[in-house]
Amino acid sequence: MTTRLYLTQADHGREITDEELDNCDAEGGFKYELVEGRLDVSPLADFPHHDVIRSLQRSLDRYSESRPDVLNYVSFGSRVFVPGRRTRVEPDLAAYRDFPVHLPRREVRWRDVSPILVIEVLSPETAAKDLERNRDLYLQVPSIREYWILDTRESFDAPPLIALRRRGRGWSARVIRPGEAYAPPLLPGL
Repeated sequence: MTTRLYLTQADHGREITDEELDNCDAEGGFKYELVEGRLDVSPLADFPHHDVIRSLQRSLDRYSESRPDVLNYVSFGSRVFVPGRRTRVEPDLAAYRDFPVHLPRREVRWRDVSPILVIEVLSPETAAKDLERNRDLYLQVPSIREYWILDTRESFDAPPLIALRRRGRGWSARVIRPGEAYAPPLLPGL
Protein backbone atom coordinates (compact mmCIF):
# COMPACT_ATOMS: atom_id res chain seq x y z
CA MET A 1 0.00 0.00 0.00
CA THR A 2 1.37 3.41 -0.94
CA THR A 3 1.28 6.40 1.36
CA ARG A 4 -1.00 9.24 0.27
CA LEU A 5 0.76 12.51 -0.37
CA TYR A 6 -0.03 15.41 1.91
CA LEU A 7 0.47 18.67 0.03
CA THR A 8 1.09 22.11 1.50
CA GLN A 9 2.00 25.50 0.09
CA ALA A 10 5.65 24.48 0.54
CA ASP A 11 5.15 21.93 -2.27
CA HIS A 12 4.77 24.69 -4.87
CA GLY A 13 6.95 23.69 -7.85
CA ARG A 14 7.12 20.02 -6.85
CA GLU A 15 6.97 17.46 -9.65
CA ILE A 16 3.72 15.55 -9.40
CA THR A 17 1.55 13.33 -11.57
CA ASP A 18 -2.11 13.85 -12.34
CA GLU A 19 -2.90 10.63 -10.46
CA GLU A 20 -0.95 11.75 -7.38
CA LEU A 21 -2.81 15.06 -7.37
CA ASP A 22 -6.16 13.28 -7.66
CA ASN A 23 -5.35 10.99 -4.73
CA CYS A 24 -3.68 13.28 -2.23
CA ASP A 25 -4.64 15.11 0.90
CA ALA A 26 -3.87 18.79 1.04
CA GLU A 27 -3.61 21.69 3.44
CA GLY A 28 -6.76 23.81 3.24
CA GLY A 29 -6.89 27.38 2.04
CA PHE A 30 -5.01 26.79 -1.20
CA LYS A 31 -5.71 25.90 -4.82
CA TYR A 32 -3.54 23.11 -6.22
CA GLU A 33 -3.08 23.04 -9.99
CA LEU A 34 -0.84 21.01 -12.29
CA VAL A 35 1.24 23.03 -14.77
CA GLU A 36 3.76 21.21 -16.94
CA GLY A 37 3.95 18.38 -14.42
CA ARG A 38 4.65 20.70 -11.49
CA LEU A 39 2.40 21.73 -8.66
CA ASP A 40 1.23 25.33 -8.67
CA VAL A 41 -0.08 26.37 -5.25
CA SER A 42 -1.95 29.63 -4.78
CA PRO A 43 -4.12 30.99 -1.95
CA LEU A 44 -7.86 30.50 -2.21
CA ALA A 45 -9.83 33.67 -2.77
CA ASP A 46 -11.40 35.67 0.01
CA PHE A 47 -15.07 36.66 0.28
CA PRO A 48 -15.12 39.74 -2.00
CA HIS A 49 -13.57 37.60 -4.76
CA HIS A 50 -16.09 34.84 -4.08
CA ASP A 51 -19.01 37.28 -4.18
CA VAL A 52 -18.01 38.47 -7.67
CA ILE A 53 -17.85 34.84 -8.86
CA ARG A 54 -21.24 33.98 -7.31
CA SER A 55 -22.91 36.98 -8.93
CA LEU A 56 -21.55 36.08 -12.36
CA GLN A 57 -22.42 32.41 -11.91
CA ARG A 58 -26.02 33.30 -11.09
CA SER A 59 -26.25 35.35 -14.29
CA LEU A 60 -24.75 32.57 -16.39
CA ASP A 61 -26.99 29.95 -14.73
CA ARG A 62 -30.08 32.01 -15.65
CA TYR A 63 -28.78 32.36 -19.19
CA SER A 64 -28.13 28.61 -19.38
CA GLU A 65 -31.69 27.88 -18.23
CA SER A 66 -33.13 30.12 -20.95
CA ARG A 67 -30.62 29.15 -23.68
CA PRO A 68 -29.53 25.51 -23.14
CA ASP A 69 -28.82 25.34 -26.88
CA VAL A 70 -25.98 27.82 -26.34
CA LEU A 71 -24.86 27.02 -22.79
CA ASN A 72 -25.91 23.91 -20.91
CA TYR A 73 -23.70 23.88 -17.81
CA VAL A 74 -21.85 26.40 -15.64
CA SER A 75 -19.32 25.21 -13.09
CA PHE A 76 -17.47 26.66 -10.14
CA GLY A 77 -14.36 24.58 -9.43
CA SER A 78 -13.98 22.74 -12.73
CA ARG A 79 -10.71 21.50 -14.20
CA VAL A 80 -9.49 22.40 -17.67
CA PHE A 81 -7.02 19.97 -19.22
CA VAL A 82 -4.61 21.38 -21.80
CA PRO A 83 -4.31 18.88 -24.68
CA GLY A 84 -0.94 17.18 -25.06
CA ARG A 85 0.45 18.71 -21.86
CA ARG A 86 0.71 17.60 -18.26
CA THR A 87 -1.35 20.62 -17.30
CA ARG A 88 -4.74 21.12 -15.71
CA VAL A 89 -5.90 24.42 -14.31
CA GLU A 90 -9.00 25.42 -12.37
CA PRO A 91 -10.73 28.58 -13.57
CA ASP A 92 -13.00 30.45 -11.19
CA LEU A 93 -15.90 29.67 -13.56
CA ALA A 94 -16.26 27.58 -16.68
CA ALA A 95 -19.24 27.42 -19.05
CA TYR A 96 -19.99 24.51 -21.35
CA ARG A 97 -22.01 24.06 -24.52
CA ASP A 98 -21.90 20.27 -24.76
CA PHE A 99 -21.63 19.11 -21.16
CA PRO A 100 -23.13 15.59 -20.90
CA VAL A 101 -25.91 16.64 -18.52
CA HIS A 102 -27.80 13.42 -19.34
CA LEU A 103 -25.12 11.28 -17.66
CA PRO A 104 -24.88 10.63 -13.92
CA ARG A 105 -22.15 12.90 -12.50
CA ARG A 106 -20.11 9.91 -11.32
CA GLU A 107 -19.68 8.95 -15.00
CA VAL A 108 -18.38 12.37 -16.09
CA ARG A 109 -14.66 13.12 -15.82
CA TRP A 110 -13.24 16.64 -16.15
CA ARG A 111 -10.68 15.24 -18.58
CA ASP A 112 -13.51 14.37 -21.00
CA VAL A 113 -15.27 17.75 -21.12
CA SER A 114 -14.03 21.14 -22.22
CA PRO A 115 -15.57 24.60 -21.77
CA ILE A 116 -16.32 27.28 -24.35
CA LEU A 117 -15.86 30.10 -21.82
CA VAL A 118 -13.53 30.42 -18.83
CA ILE A 119 -13.61 33.22 -16.30
CA GLU A 120 -11.09 34.37 -13.74
CA VAL A 121 -11.54 37.02 -11.08
CA LEU A 122 -8.21 38.75 -10.87
CA SER A 123 -6.74 39.96 -7.59
CA PRO A 124 -3.26 41.30 -6.78
CA GLU A 125 -2.12 37.81 -5.73
CA THR A 126 -3.29 36.16 -8.96
CA ALA A 127 -2.60 38.90 -11.53
CA ALA A 128 0.41 37.27 -13.19
CA LYS A 129 -1.23 33.86 -13.22
CA ASP A 130 -4.50 35.12 -14.73
CA LEU A 131 -3.09 37.70 -17.15
CA GLU A 132 -0.11 35.74 -18.43
CA ARG A 133 0.03 32.03 -17.59
CA ASN A 134 -3.68 31.26 -17.93
CA ARG A 135 -4.02 33.46 -21.00
CA ASP A 136 -1.46 31.26 -22.78
CA LEU A 137 -2.81 27.98 -21.41
CA TYR A 138 -6.46 28.67 -22.27
CA LEU A 139 -5.46 29.57 -25.82
CA GLN A 140 -4.14 26.01 -26.20
CA VAL A 141 -7.59 24.54 -25.45
CA PRO A 142 -9.45 24.56 -28.80
CA SER A 143 -12.96 24.57 -27.32
CA ILE A 144 -12.39 27.81 -25.38
CA ARG A 145 -13.79 30.65 -27.48
CA GLU A 146 -13.62 33.41 -24.84
CA TYR A 147 -11.66 34.10 -21.67
CA TRP A 148 -13.07 36.77 -19.34
CA ILE A 149 -11.02 38.41 -16.62
CA LEU A 150 -12.73 40.57 -14.02
CA ASP A 151 -10.04 42.91 -12.69
CA THR A 152 -10.87 43.58 -9.03
CA ARG A 153 -7.58 45.25 -8.16
CA GLU A 154 -9.25 48.69 -8.13
CA SER A 155 -12.77 47.70 -7.07
CA PHE A 156 -14.73 44.59 -6.16
CA ASP A 157 -17.99 46.49 -6.57
CA ALA A 158 -17.54 47.47 -10.23
CA PRO A 159 -14.55 45.70 -11.76
CA PRO A 160 -13.69 46.23 -15.41
CA LEU A 161 -14.02 43.16 -17.63
CA ILE A 162 -11.19 42.15 -19.93
CA ALA A 163 -12.89 40.07 -22.63
CA LEU A 164 -10.53 37.98 -24.72
CA ARG A 165 -12.04 36.45 -27.87
CA ARG A 166 -10.25 33.80 -29.88
CA ARG A 167 -9.03 35.20 -33.20
CA GLY A 168 -6.99 32.82 -35.32
CA ARG A 169 -4.00 31.79 -33.24
CA GLY A 170 -4.39 34.48 -30.62
CA TRP A 171 -6.79 36.56 -28.55
CA SER A 172 -8.33 39.90 -29.37
CA ALA A 173 -8.88 41.89 -26.20
CA ARG A 174 -11.50 44.42 -25.25
CA VAL A 175 -11.80 46.19 -21.91
CA ILE A 176 -15.36 46.87 -20.78
CA ARG A 177 -15.50 49.53 -18.07
CA PRO A 178 -18.21 49.75 -15.42
CA GLY A 179 -21.39 51.12 -16.98
CA GLU A 180 -20.49 49.90 -20.50
CA ALA A 181 -22.38 47.01 -22.06
CA TYR A 182 -20.83 43.87 -23.47
CA ALA A 183 -22.85 41.65 -25.79
CA PRO A 184 -20.65 38.59 -26.37
CA PRO A 185 -21.28 36.96 -29.75
CA LEU A 186 -20.59 33.65 -28.02
CA LEU A 187 -23.70 34.12 -25.83
CA PRO A 188 -26.40 35.85 -27.91
CA GLY A 189 -28.92 37.76 -25.82
CA LEU A 190 -26.86 37.81 -22.63
